[in-house]
Amino acid sequence: MVYGKKIIISTRGFSDIRDITDEVRAVISKSGIKDGLVNITVVGSTASVSTIEYEPALVEDVRDQLEELIPSTKRTRHSQTWGDDNGFSHIRATLMGPGITLPLSGGGLVLGTWQQIVIIDHDNRPRSREVFVQIIGE
Repeated sequence: MVYGKKIIISTRGFSDIRDITDEVRAVISKSGIKDGLVNITVVGSTASVSTIEYEPALVEDVRDQLEELIPSTKRTRHSQTWGDDNGFSHIRATLMGPGITLPLSGGGLVLGTWQQIVIIDHDNRPRSREVFVQIIGE
């Protein structure tokens, strides 16, 4: 069986990190699928999905590291071409990837105690992000 549902998340941009674990769990519950795989993908080229221990200090550490690795002030050909100054967000999203796939067992996500699913919006402005959750299993 395959079940999919879109969820919408409001973000602030500049690598804003939002915990979406509860929203993903709600989709899984509605699907009725107990065992299989859950794919979580953000639609768009300037955001990512990952897992993290979602606590304030680590969230800030990740944001600081992204800024150090790929500064939001970085000059990019993309920004010069399109004039939108968000080339850095495309680079961050490309390196992190748009989605993840996690196991589903006994109706529950297989996650560590301190592991949450997050969306990271790298763009340079607030956005309404579409995340597609697809469950494949039985």
